[in-house]
Amino acid sequence: MQKIMAKPAERAAITVYRGWLDRGKYVWSPFVTKLEARLRFAGVSYIAECGSTSKSPKGKIPYVDLQDSASEHLTMSDSSLIIKQMIEANILPDINARISPEARAHDLAVRALLEDKLVFYHGWERWICNFYAMRDHILAFMPYPLRVLVGMLIYRKITTMLHGQGTGRYTAEEIAAFRLEIWENINNLLVASKSMSRDNQPFWVLKGEHPTEADATVYGFVVSVLLCTAGPDSQAVVKGFPTILEYASRIHDEYFPDYEKW
Repeated sequence: MQKIMAKPAERAAITVYRGWLDRGKYVWSPFVTKLEARLRFAGVSYIAECGSTSKSPKGKIPYVDLQDSASEHLTMSDSSLIIKQMIEANILPDINARISPEARAHDLAVRALLEDKLVFYHGWERWICNFYAMRDHILAFMPYPLRVLVGMLIYRKITTMLHGQGTGRYTAEEIAAFRLEIWENINNLLVASKSMSRDNQPFWVLKGEHPTEADATVYGFVVSVLLCTAGPDSQAVVKGFPTILEYASRIHDEYFPDYEKW
């Protein structure tokens, strides 16, 4: 991983490439919203642009361009690596530094549950069960004949990936049960946290007074589910948990007042 030298946050101009322009709106990717939330939790300003996977160092959305006053320039991709490098460069505060080692382990477990497990269940639902809705959103910028061709290539790639990873070997009923179990446990964490919160103020996954890295991830996944029309089953599940909806609503009102709500 390329390193960047530490520099004051106010000297860095940050451009976040989100895959869609749509300024003032969330995008479907949970990792884009995760990164945006992380920047906003710290009060770090940025510019949103469209970009493309072909220009991303790892071929992934989101990616970031960082430009400082000395004209040093760096392009970074992968939301977790972007956050890590920005912490190392003193652009973002290390919000997990103030929690206990045990809490940091819990934080990492929550992030892994969503980013390394739930994401595959979502991918299966969106690309396999609701392929046309997903294709026509993701590839909306392409002429229809090309969209059909590229969509089929993506479908084959994702089908192969999910089979190798394991999700593609489960039945629809099994995947639905796994997905529900994850959201039930996220809801349990938030119910416990909300009971300790103040009226109308955001409450956080680990019950603290401030967000941790897990909150950026959880918020990103909740918003993604609430927006994505290619994931109706997941959307119905999340909408069945009022506390999850309130968690997201309070964060939106506090940190994303300039964005359209779901």
